Amino acid sequence: MTVFNAIPAVTHRPQLLAQLAQDGVYDLLVVGGGATGLGVAVDAASRGLSVALVESHDFAKGTSSRATKLVHGGVRYLAQGNISLVREALHERAAILHNAPHLAAPLSFVVPGYRVWEAPFYATGLKLYEALAGRAGIGGASLLSARQTAQCLPGVRVQGLKGGARYWDGQFDDARLALALARTAVREGAVLLNYCKAIELLYEKERVSGVQCRDIETDAVFAVRARCVVNATGVWVDALRQQDGHGRPVRNMVEPSRGVHLVVDRSFLAGDNALLVPRTRDGRVLFAVPWLGKLILGTTDTPSSRIVCEPQADSDEIGFILGEAARYLAKPPAREDVTSVWAGLRPLVRHGPDTLAPRSTSGISRGHTVALSPSGLVSVTGGKWTTYRAMAQDVLAHCSDAGLLPTLPPCRTEDLLLVGADPLRAAKTLASARGLEAYGSEAAAVGAQEGAGIELCPGLTQAMLRFAVKYEYARTVEDVLARRSRILFLDAALAANIAPEVAGILKELTGTDPKLDEFLELAKQYRYLP
Repeated sequence: MTVFNAIPAVTHRPQLLAQLAQDGVYDLLVVGGGATGLGVAVDAASRGLSVALVESHDFAKGTSSRATKLVHGGVRYLAQGNISLVREALHERAAILHNAPHLAAPLSFVVPGYRVWEAPFYATGLKLYEALAGRAGIGGASLLSARQTAQCLPGVRVQGLKGGARYWDGQFDDARLALALARTAVREGAVLLNYCKAIELLYEKERVSGVQCRDIETDAVFAVRARCVVNATGVWVDALRQQDGHGRPVRNMVEPSRGVHLVVDRSFLAGDNALLVPRTRDGRVLFAVPWLGKLILGTTDTPSSRIVCEPQADSDEIGFILGEAARYLAKPPAREDVTSVWAGLRPLVRHGPDTLAPRSTSGISRGHTVALSPSGLVSVTGGKWTTYRAMAQDVLAHCSDAGLLPTLPPCRTEDLLLVGADPLRAAKTLASARGLEAYGSEAAAVGAQEGAGIELCPGLTQAMLRFAVKYEYARTVEDVLARRSRILFLDAALAANIAPEVAGILKELTGTDPKLDEFLELAKQYRYLP
């Protein structure tokens, strides 16, 4: 096992643009900078391929920054009988915990039971869940008494409580893990650029040969050529596939599902254990997860016909989450207690006819699919954060089998430590607010930046902001307050309050518009409960 302590790679945008625009042909071009695309870039670069990746917004701008923050096998998938997906995800959970110990950590979950049969029933199922993990297990399942359950979940409703079941899964910082993947791909030799939009596929003899790109900041247009192009644009995957169809009918791959999360103060459920309700009144799953000093409540699973960068929760979804939380928490959270509300779109794989939208997306598989078009465009969608690495392996296997890439050496990513990883500085928990420890082995490099002692707010210093611009691709206020730090997702009002100061420093460092007004409008959305 190698711990990388190299000097961080500077993300100088003009230099990166020049690299992408230069003549030459990459082995692989990835379109899309979410978990899946970044995973493909890391895997391919670590096997020695020349790799480029372009992202139209910021890395993890979409779905990949809006997860429930869990690295898990999926208890609900076990209940659905999807054993293979659970087993794969549990294996991948172990890989993430090993490869990003500064950004992922084990988390204890407790299922409270209010009927005599519930706790023993859930404990039995959860023991099977852990058994499926085999050597990748991180803790056994156990049956709890009512007293033990209340001790594990300070703030749970004790009236009628009969007992509980406890098990272990993982949690992580999704946006920062995506950033670690991006920077790891660069460490392995790839060229990556955010705010670089793929506007048109390029062809030679009716085969995809690259992408015409536009730099969002300057409007400069240039071509990136590649032997193999992977479309990893998540819920937007069908847009590029339709373009590739040249007017031919192309069956959509994605059935989007909206997942909503509410954030409240940790006082509603103190302690470092998460609460899981495996079956709400309408058959869904409810989590109450301590994360970075707050409590995340969620999530919903609602079909969504609109594919937008910033999906919004509706009143029914908010009412559902608050109503279900009130059944299990001694102090029910109210709308005025919510410090941030956000939603993401899951790119679920569509299996029915295009014209039939399902009434519910909760039963659609969380597995992924890879499609190869007649032109050689490779498209991947579906899956979930936990299995990003396995998805990347599968994508490259398809590319190689189709002759788009040469025979590849074995995959190296199962134990490839990501940028910042240091097993000696592994996070004990992500339930509490974090500072420099979130940077792992790079903490000293962050602390060496100007402004290390000047806080913009608790957990964010001027030094962190400068590090984000110099080494982490940050360009806008949103990049810093939504994804380099997670303040927007935790406390939208606080994010709005410090945004002007952040914008001033960004303007000084980048010389470009930090998009302050756009961010302030976004912060309003994260505070608004319809």
